[in-house]
Amino acid sequence: MTRSYDLIVIGAGMAGVSAANKCASQGWNVAIVDALPYGGTCALRGCDPKKILRRGAEIIDSARLMRGKGIDDEGLSLNWTDLMKHKHGFTDPVPRNMEGSLAGNGIDTLHGLARFTDKTSIEIDGTPYHATHFLIATGARPRPLEFPGHEHLVDSTDFLDLEILPPRIMFVGGGFISFEFAHISARAGSAPVIVDRGARPLKAFDPDLVELLITRGTGVGIELQRSTTITAIEQTPTGYQVSVERSGQAESREFDLIVHGAGRTPDLSSLDLDAAGVAWDERGVHVAAHLQSTTNPAVYAAGDSANTPGMPLTPVAVFEGKVAASNMLKRITAVPDYAGVPTAVFTIPELARVGMLEQEARDEGIDLDVRYSDTSGWYSNYRIGETTAAAKILIDRSSDRIVGAHLLGPEYGELINFLALAMKLDLTTRQLKSMTTAYPTVGSDLGSML
Repeated sequence: MTRSYDLIVIGAGMAGVSAANKCASQGWNVAIVDALPYGGTCALRGCDPKKILRRGAEIIDSARLMRGKGIDDEGLSLNWTDLMKHKHGFTDPVPRNMEGSLAGNGIDTLHGLARFTDKTSIEIDGTPYHATHFLIATGARPRPLEFPGHEHLVDSTDFLDLEILPPRIMFVGGGFISFEFAHISARAGSAPVIVDRGARPLKAFDPDLVELLITRGTGVGIELQRSTTITAIEQTPTGYQVSVERSGQAESREFDLIVHGAGRTPDLSSLDLDAAGVAWDERGVHVAAHLQSTTNPAVYAAGDSANTPGMPLTPVAVFEGKVAASNMLKRITAVPDYAGVPTAVFTIPELARVGMLEQEARDEGIDLDVRYSDTSGWYSNYRIGETTAAAKILIDRSSDRIVGAHLLGPEYGELINFLALAMKLDLTTRQLKSMTTAYPTVGSDLGSML
């Protein structure tokens, strides 16, 4: 017998869970399914556990910055095993707690690999289910690599579960994952190397601030190899021999661990979307602006699964899931608002962005006022011994409104939220500077940055 629902959500990450709860609260009969433990990438294999590990690295770095300024850090070290236990203290209860919360809201929690059998039906490990609506929120997986020996790489999930951190680590790719993990590894005693095919890593961030971050990373032992292509990886008795081509020259070097940080792609291949008449490609399910499939009206998609203008961020996935749920419930075509969405790479210090890059703003013909500040000597950074920090705020002269903001410095991942809110609410810099802040705080630096 086929069980029927108003909505089946495929993927128990934050986008899927938010949509399932919203529809169930309005009386819909809802089921959610995942082949992996409930919680999704952010809570179990990404944002949250990563930042727990980063905390250990922050302590080490903070103590070193205060060396000779009142702190004796001799003998201070990061205990990777204990730090990993601390991480598990957060991640291990998540699936049980999330599944219990969903069930408490009347949602059927299913387990197994789902695949479509027609436009309104799926099978989960051979058991058939029917639904009036589907939401695909299956997240992303590491992008396939094709060089010989690629099978020897571990992914971010594996790195976040390492029982022992090896001394020689290569990170493949110049994006979020490689930089964040390299900054953790360096403070934990490893010698990380980032290999990037391009000349400019962290392309989504301001290039001037990225270069400052790279210099800061070099000072703690992070090596960056730009314009470098991996040609092969071979396992050896003592590790992995990595062959690369850099500036036309062949080089070879041995590592204990090689981590995939070269991007992610929507995790859709197992769903048999063709059987449901759902158009898709390597960028995700083809959806209209209101997140409904362009070829199957029963299907919606959100988060990394959907080909939308939104950045691949958990908060974006959550609000896309909620918009998709509202559109299904109300039979409307509301469009997500992507204005003023900030993002950060949690290196040490962190690098944050909201809005346009400087070149993007110039390409659009905006009469730009670039307000750049080297904040490394400001009180909030002097206090903690930080020597690398800067801000670049992009202002439209004609309206006095922020069109982009780029920050590098301690606690600037929090500060970027003020600037994001100003963009969201269409505030002028004059209005934003009128805010009275608690002092001395990092937030009190904002007026001077503007």
